[in-house]
Amino acid sequence: MKALTPFHNTYKATGVADADAQDIVLIHGWGLHAIVFDDIVPALLERFRVTVVDLPGMGQSPLPNADYTLDFLAEQVLAIMPARAHLLGWSLGGLVALAMADKAPERVQSVVTVATSPRFTAGEDWQAAMKPEILAKFAELFDEDQEGTLVRFLALNCKGSAAMREDTARLKEILYFCGLPAPKALRGGLDILRDTDLRQALPTLSMPVLMVFGEHDHIVPAAAMPAVEPLIQNGRPALIEQVAHVPFLSAPDTFTRAVYDFYRDYQLVDQDV
Repeated sequence: MKALTPFHNTYKATGVADADAQDIVLIHGWGLHAIVFDDIVPALLERFRVTVVDLPGMGQSPLPNADYTLDFLAEQVLAIMPARAHLLGWSLGGLVALAMADKAPERVQSVVTVATSPRFTAGEDWQAAMKPEILAKFAELFDEDQEGTLVRFLALNCKGSAAMREDTARLKEILYFCGLPAPKALRGGLDILRDTDLRQALPTLSMPVLMVFGEHDHIVPAAAMPAVEPLIQNGRPALIEQVAHVPFLSAPDTFTRAVYDFYRDYQLVDQDV
């Protein structure tokens, strides 16, 4: 029997010849799907072939009968990505991108994480993060009202953004475009956000890494930047002002400028891009 693979699409670059284009894979966050990146795809197509993917059980992707772990998600995306590619992952998708880079560094040219921390929940030695009891409360409410909890979480994504109302409406529209995610995928995703700690893996990554934070993010606070910076051996963190957990939705032009500045500074694209 053929293995189930995630839904994915690859778009040809528009600004360079196909032979000159590099590959980039976009990985979305908890509860949503690849359409969330629509506002930044045109800018990325100026230099890259862009592959978008729906994580298993979300968007248009099937849900294989397997344990829903970070390793499982990394393997699923590695199975559909080009032989070598840049990765851009948002929130949960950022954890997937980092796990892919750790698992298959020879295939990953660079990593951009967006509103991602190597550890999403706070601990004695990791204070600038979401309190575990907040995520636990979401998990408890999820068991009682899955759809309502998902909508509330999307609203938290946008809290504090200068475009909070517009961003929340956009995320809700995107959420329902492909139908609600599978409950197993949502529950598994919450468990990954609760349990994952990549603080030891992050310093071992040799490829360039950019970690983008939103100034008013209530899920991955910008205060995590000083703790994250020494863990990045080849790269840097960056802050986008007046946005929350979805900077590429709130300020797509500012976000793509920050990404291309990073690519130029680390000689990943031509200086004239």
